[in-house]
Amino acid sequence: MNHTPKTEIIEDIRKEIPVYPKVAIREFVANAFIHQDFAIDGMPITIEIFSNRVTITNPGAPLNDVNRLIDLPPRSRNEVLAQTMLQLGICERRGSGIDRAIAAIEEKRLPAVKFEKSEAHTRVILFPPKELKEMSKTEKFNACYQHACLLYEDRKELNNQSLRHRLGIDKNNSYTASKIISDTFNAGLIKYADPKITSKKYATYIPYYA
Repeated sequence: MNHTPKTEIIEDIRKEIPVYPKVAIREFVANAFIHQDFAIDGMPITIEIFSNRVTITNPGAPLNDVNRLIDLPPRSRNEVLAQTMLQLGICERRGSGIDRAIAAIEEKRLPAVKFEKSEAHTRVILFPPKELKEMSKTEKFNACYQHACLLYEDRKELNNQSLRHRLGIDKNNSYTASKIISDTFNAGLIKYADPKITSKKYATYIPYYA
């Protein structure tokens, strides 16, 4: 955290606020250690800090679908390491680490976390604050999808109002939120919570896998 960027807030005293939430950094780094594949040579865990992103890379493809990391129970490659990190208080082994990290990202209204994978690695990318107009279409519907996943885990449903709050969209600009929801729906990432209610004004949504 000492190496990640800070924002300065000057009130009565000068304050430095981390751009990235500590809980998100902690959970993603802990996951990288627990889920690394020790059979892959020449690829250590790397944490790279750039002006426009933080990337955390570990050897080994994810054992779960990267679109299901929020809801599926965890699968650990290294049980002894995971148990040791539990005893050290670094992780809890409840499968809620990704949820807490994404929730912290949402609380600071940062862009959606990006998950990348190959046959040999897993990468998590965090981004600093960005205006909605600067986000790509993909970034917007990824934020919408992750928001829907978190709500569903809490037995709630995505709607226009909740997405406006997530992205900091003015309450009088419901069209923008509706457009993002529509794009996410068309991408196949969310579906109607009740297929009988399809009015944009009253419809609520859940992740595609629900």
